[in-house]
Amino acid sequence: MSRYAFKLPDLGEGAVDAEIVSWHVKPGDLVTEDDALVEVMTEKATIEVPAPVTGRVVSLSGAAGDRVPVGSELAVFETAPEPQAASGAPAGPAVQGAQSAEPAAAPGGRVLTSPAIRRRAHEAGIDLSEVSGSGPQGRILRTDLDARIDALSTKGAGSLAQTARDATEEIRVIGLRRVIAERMSESARTIPHFSYVEEVDVTELESLRAHLNAGRGAGAPPLTYLPFLILALVRALADHPQCNAWYDAGRDVIVRHRAVHVGVATQTPDGLKVPVIRDAGSLSLQALAQEIRRLSEAARANTATRAELTGSTITVTSLGKLGGIASTPIINLPELAIVGVNRAVERPVVTGGAIAIRRMMNLSSSFDHRFVDGHDAAAMIQSLKERLEHPATIFL
Repeated sequence: MSRYAFKLPDLGEGAVDAEIVSWHVKPGDLVTEDDALVEVMTEKATIEVPAPVTGRVVSLSGAAGDRVPVGSELAVFETAPEPQAASGAPAGPAVQGAQSAEPAAAPGGRVLTSPAIRRRAHEAGIDLSEVSGSGPQGRILRTDLDARIDALSTKGAGSLAQTARDATEEIRVIGLRRVIAERMSESARTIPHFSYVEEVDVTELESLRAHLNAGRGAGAPPLTYLPFLILALVRALADHPQCNAWYDAGRDVIVRHRAVHVGVATQTPDGLKVPVIRDAGSLSLQALAQEIRRLSEAARANTATRAELTGSTITVTSLGKLGGIASTPIINLPELAIVGVNRAVERPVVTGGAIAIRRMMNLSSSFDHRFVDGHDAAAMIQSLKERLEHPATIFL
């Protein structure tokens, strides 16, 4: 047997270190070359690092949440020597040894499943080697893990109920959640937020949305308010370019963008992600709806690329049915503005001197007050409001 020390490779994009998100193996496990070894995260991407050799894991360096410099030792493997061609080798013991080692590899060996299921199992405290997989070659599917979690929950319901009131749980802040916390803290610390809330009568917009949904083709995603809002925002920003910009603190300059790259805040099992719709003004209403759905699904499935998660010039955030009356969204650095969408509800309002039932929705927005004056921020939202209340103007 010989030992192989594996060092964290150069992950590209100028990364000098990486944070360990989760290990897929433990000391004593048998791994095959190219099996998933560890999931790490740089400032720009989450990467699954494969095992470089076939062998047994001797030791691992670092735990989830630790930062490991590029070029430092990550894992040590015990590998088998190269087979020798000399004649007369005692074949019997060698075969016997291989046969006796194989059952030992099964309990701690590599199981077939996706990184998302591994992460969920780790959070639930479930050993995947004890889960029966129903997929090809015994691959563990989401339904298999769900069944295991349900079985354990039912089995332990009595004893868990006894201790649940006094139980505590410590969750280390690592990975994407740590990055979100750092970015939100930096945004709140460095940006003087100016918040502005305006109510919008979306009665006519709702009528148009319902009409278009009734005639949509097979397979086309249903239209929500979001694609209408994004198109209206593109039109409004043409007259208010100071809101479609970045602040480059390193050079102390404002970078205004001609194209509108809209970030859509998306809640995922791993935390909040912001996939980006490139040049939203070049897309039709239906194409926008399809792109919103595609990017949101990719973000939730953890398949969105780095390019799809960076480069937004303004962000739209919505809590959907949980939207409430108003909110104070945090600006997504280095942008200067964010538009929040609240819940649309029918309520009585005074219009034309009479009380009528109208569908109303609030827009809660925040601006970087260092570079966007209150008057300009209000003017931009009023321009957006006018287009949403008269939806035909969105398409002019």
